[in-house]
Amino acid sequence: MTATAPREEQLWSRCTGCASLLYRKRLRRNLDVCPECGAHARLGAPERLRQLVDPGSLRLLPDRLPEADPIDFVDVLPYPHRLTAARASTGLAEAVVCATATIGGHPAVLAVMDFRFLGGSLGCAVGELITRAAERALDDRSPLILVTASGGARMQEGALSLMQMATVSQAIAALREAGLLTVSVLTDPTYGGVAASFATNTDLVLAESGARMGFAGPRVIRQVTGRALPEGFQTADFLLRHGQIDMVVQRRSLRGRLTALLAATRTGRPARPPVPRQEPAPGHERLADDGSTVAPATIPPVGEGRGASAGTPTASADPAPAARDPWDTVRVARNPGRPTTLDYLDSVFDGFVELHGDRLGGDCPAVVGGVARLDGRHVMVIGHQKGHTTAELVARNFGMSSPAGHRKALRLMRLAARLGLPVVTLVDTPGADPGVGAEEQGQAAAIAENILTLTVLPTPVLAVITGEGGSGGALALAVADRVLMLQHAVYSVISPEGCAAILWPDRSAAPQAARALRLTAPDLHRLGVVDEIVPEPAAAAHDDPTETARRLRAALLANLLPLLDVPPAMLVRLRRQRFRRFGAPRTGARAGAR
Repeated sequence: MTATAPREEQLWSRCTGCASLLYRKRLRRNLDVCPECGAHARLGAPERLRQLVDPGSLRLLPDRLPEADPIDFVDVLPYPHRLTAARASTGLAEAVVCATATIGGHPAVLAVMDFRFLGGSLGCAVGELITRAAERALDDRSPLILVTASGGARMQEGALSLMQMATVSQAIAALREAGLLTVSVLTDPTYGGVAASFATNTDLVLAESGARMGFAGPRVIRQVTGRALPEGFQTADFLLRHGQIDMVVQRRSLRGRLTALLAATRTGRPARPPVPRQEPAPGHERLADDGSTVAPATIPPVGEGRGASAGTPTASADPAPAARDPWDTVRVARNPGRPTTLDYLDSVFDGFVELHGDRLGGDCPAVVGGVARLDGRHVMVIGHQKGHTTAELVARNFGMSSPAGHRKALRLMRLAARLGLPVVTLVDTPGADPGVGAEEQGQAAAIAENILTLTVLPTPVLAVITGEGGSGGALALAVADRVLMLQHAVYSVISPEGCAAILWPDRSAAPQAARALRLTAPDLHRLGVVDEIVPEPAAAAHDDPTETARRLRAALLANLLPLLDVPPAMLVRLRRQRFRRFGAPRTGARAGAR
């Protein structure tokens, strides 16, 4: 709803659905739902909480976090200026409000996002606050309710914002393991990294009437495909028809539905004993609930039997590659001559046997996978496949996976765990498929399930960014014990062109966006997103594929062998600690990013 004039702002509003002029008090009594057409206006987090919880039961959780600008991002405005403006306009500390309360007399922990705050974007602070809310639910043995409203991951925090998808997902996984209910309530809009993680990997997914949800937004899909979108595309009713949510709920019925669901969990079998929460990895301070810093937890050494410990970089971990402009690196990473996953399967591995299909009706050519040998040891290899010629690129959808590709990868990961095989993933994608068909088949939920599964997979996982690591499509294969990156690869929350189109006047600012996003291997190694850089020969990998393969093989063995000695439970614990550290701002993280 929008105000008709400044003086009448408190008295009248015009419905954005039917354009009716509505008396503001009447609209508020109707929970900001138009009595004429039923359009649901967007709510801020404070008002949403007032509508959902029992009067007098709300207890806000601490939201004080140190100021953070982890990559010193500047577009037409410095990032801290945008944060200050968002806080002034909303009265909130961040884009989420977390609390404990009762709903219909049943205790719950809630995390409610607010689209008014930088589009409800998911950054490090938001990820930390939601993760703390999940940890509070685990401690209290209470259900967790997430109310989402977001445009996606926060570009101004680069790949660190992408990591929040994994950080929050593993907190959801811990609640699953403890037998505690998790519920997502989708409100308008829910897109991008939020849709492809905690908005869709909860036990139950409800959608408020009129809400829209998807991985790619309508504007992006229209630009990429050139197609008109189906009527009602990505709306709550569309999602229900395509089997992606449990129910569509009118706002006035939402509290009652949640009450009924919470009541059902109280009468079921008791929740399992608490699962120890995952502390951040050593060397990084964590934040207490009052905002003060706490000394890092100690992680025991692992994998001393076959080489260096899994937490210790090898001697070649930071080869200090020659400086290259980030935009030049982007163009090198996209070079069609660059070795692909099938090339590496032929040159780095032996005896590859490809396995096809998601067992649900599709076999995405953008993802290849199967069993292979690495120095005589059997491994499961899964990777994005682009191609070298135009015909190959088109046939492989430029390495952009459909939901069938993510589900094929998921099937192979689970098979590897059952067979006791390590998983090696090779990441080279501009991002997930942004097409209409992909959205109809549940692209966001497919990515979310891969991310959640990788956080608990009881077998070693080693990921390599070989070319482009684009957004959630890349992260769906990159939640790993160790993440390697070729010297001239890139890994980012969004493409430079996409970032420029949103934050700069036009897409011609892509080179500036590439520099601001800190998407190169040296930047990401300094930020802790990448554990090791694999040097490329001469100018780039495609200049000498044989030497590139030799170096990649050596790096894979150096990183994989120590992981083979780590017990499965410890592997999962360490992997969770690795991603848990990305939630809170870290001392020293910015020093190398300047």
